[in-house]
Amino acid sequence: MPLMRSRCMVLSLVCAALAWPQTTAQHGQKVRRLAVRGGWMLEGVGTPWSGPKDIFIEDGRIALIAPSGTVKDRPVDAEIDARGKFVLPGFISMHAHLQDERGGKPMPVDYCLKLWLACGITTIRDVGSDFEKAKAWRAASAAGTLAAPRILLYRAFRATRPDQARADVRRFQQEGADGIKFFGIHRDVMQAMSEEAEGLGLRRAHHAGVEETNARDDIRFHTTSIEHWYGIPDAALAGGVQNFPPAYNYDNELDRFRYAGRLWREADPQRLHDVLKAMVDGGVAWDPTFSIYEAARDLEKAQNQPQFREYLHPALAEFFRPNLASHGSFFIEWTTADEAYWKENYRIWMQAVHDFDAMGGTVTTGEDAGFIYKMYGYGYLRELELHQEAGFHPLKVIQHATVNGARVLGMEDRVGRLREGWSGDLIVVTKNPLENLKALYPPGIEWTVKEGIPYHGATLMKDVAAMAAQK
Repeated sequence: MPLMRSRCMVLSLVCAALAWPQTTAQHGQKVRRLAVRGGWMLEGVGTPWSGPKDIFIEDGRIALIAPSGTVKDRPVDAEIDARGKFVLPGFISMHAHLQDERGGKPMPVDYCLKLWLACGITTIRDVGSDFEKAKAWRAASAAGTLAAPRILLYRAFRATRPDQARADVRRFQQEGADGIKFFGIHRDVMQAMSEEAEGLGLRRAHHAGVEETNARDDIRFHTTSIEHWYGIPDAALAGGVQNFPPAYNYDNELDRFRYAGRLWREADPQRLHDVLKAMVDGGVAWDPTFSIYEAARDLEKAQNQPQFREYLHPALAEFFRPNLASHGSFFIEWTTADEAYWKENYRIWMQAVHDFDAMGGTVTTGEDAGFIYKMYGYGYLRELELHQEAGFHPLKVIQHATVNGARVLGMEDRVGRLREGWSGDLIVVTKNPLENLKALYPPGIEWTVKEGIPYHGATLMKDVAAMAAQK
């Protein structure tokens, strides 16, 4: 009798194997049922590793998370072996630009998309691109026919009158915008735009500059997130204006970035504390994008990044050359004094972001790549390192990159964490990134899975290298 039972069990296992063939996941091949087996798992909410776990993704969503090896009979079409590896939620880039040219020279949009995927980014918030082109890319990404992160499109906004602002916001919503990114705005226009957008459920990202409005207006008008940092120290200036020299011209890129490096030191500490607290109380998030300004504190390092040798596209390389006609390519002359001011800028800025978080504020991660010596994806991973430099524990950094981004996007019930029912967005990393965030740089991320579609990191980077080699 025991022998018969044993034979029956073997036969049952063989039948199950025949019914549910399990094969290694193939790059870019969508399957209905994908299993990621045996990895240590980080949920993304600030809690430490657990596992090993098996994660079952069905129809693009996480259907089941179970201790590894405990679920024997669940049908699977393909699998990723994550034993001895580390599984995290896919990252959310809150400040991205879809670009298929730089400085008028063509560059495949696939170059951006594949770099983002290879660097673990499964969702981007595009904050300014060719909207009609970007809508097609968004649709193709959603359909799984384009190797790309999930794309949310925030329409760039420039209006000069309140009535025009209201009309533009309504039009943007009708044309399919996911939100609005605005800059260079007057207070009455900002109020009209904000009221109209809030009524339509459109979230807003403010790239403040040297302008009439600042963080106090963002608090008053319920802006969703402040990008970069202009507008925050401006709201804390004791005299109300920065100490610009008489010949300063904001439209001169060298002037703009040189004196931006002196702004934080002029902010009154108590006023700055009050602004940060009011942002927290008003629900205004902060996407600091530390990485995009990093060349200002160490130009030589920025110009000689190792990934440039194999992966820098010629159009992007040309755009980076000092040239005041290209935004952010302002290094016509850059001095030791400029770098010293910017190093102090970073010290005060990073402390402000840390204080904001400690008060209960929501901090996110974005890169703004395609400018100032930052490549797509690489700029994002450097952003994570700079959050650690700002004093955040690596677990907190990952939370900024996942759950916090989802919250600001209004998608916290769908993306940004490894939890049953959430989207099947995850990365498989060969080394522990909590020990060293550099483990995330290519080729450290072996697989990026976006809505259940597996993308092999080394294959993506091979494609990127081929695009970069085109002359």
